[in-house]
Amino acid sequence: MTDWTQHTARARAWFESLRDSICAEFEAIEREAGSNASFTYTPWNREEEGNPDPGGGVQGLMKGKVFEKVGVNVSTVRGSFAKEFAGSINGASAENPGFVATGISLVAHMSNPHVPAVHMNTRFLNTTKAWFGGGADLNPPIPYEEDTEEFHAAMRAACMGHNPTYYERYKKWADEYFYLPHRQVHRGVGGIFYDHLECVDDAAFDRHFAFTQDVGKAYLEVFPKLVRKRMESAFTPEDEARQLEYRGRYAEFNLVYDRGTIFGLKTGGNIDAILMSLPPRATWS
Repeated sequence: MTDWTQHTARARAWFESLRDSICAEFEAIEREAGSNASFTYTPWNREEEGNPDPGGGVQGLMKGKVFEKVGVNVSTVRGSFAKEFAGSINGASAENPGFVATGISLVAHMSNPHVPAVHMNTRFLNTTKAWFGGGADLNPPIPYEEDTEEFHAAMRAACMGHNPTYYERYKKWADEYFYLPHRQVHRGVGGIFYDHLECVDDAAFDRHFAFTQDVGKAYLEVFPKLVRKRMESAFTPEDEARQLEYRGRYAEFNLVYDRGTIFGLKTGGNIDAILMSLPPRATWS
């Protein structure tokens, strides 16, 4: 079995660097809006009985004028899945429940209903197999076609630099994944979602790592542009009511269907970090 320790360290360093760049950009936007809001960083340690090195992470959280609530989390955890959960994870089983996972997860809920909410997550996991997964998707309470097109163009460009089939495949996967069957609606206007980009050797790791990095760079390039475009838009009480009801749908998806939420809860992650994706306010009518 390949020892993925150094590969995990490389991925972790990138995720932490991406976190730093994203948080700096979001704080710059707050300054442009006349706000002094900044991220607070809270380290946490995972606990697992009999495991001397279960890992942990850092939760980054900011509540500001433009970003009503934004969380940017990084974590690196290792241990064993519960036997009843192990069989649902690529390369794991009740007989081989061990895992190592490192990644970044981001959710931003915006103050202005005209500014889209957004989710981005990329990760590297290894069990008896090793692979990358992740993606980014846009979640506007009030959609603008031009914003949707700009976001998708950025994701398409990130994909096309690596494989001409990636964008259509991963867009379709996002459309299927970010869907609430009980309401028969999509969570947002999509993006890309990918998983199980398996690393059978160093060359495959380098290839999939480069793609994962480009997804993060594309997100960092496009989303702040959309924020700056819309953050000073006038909005009505009706717009805000629409935003809060939309957030209810977002919360339903994350609590019922989201793989990251389930993974975090099943592996003893930090509860506050796992549930940072939930909006600060929402309504159900």
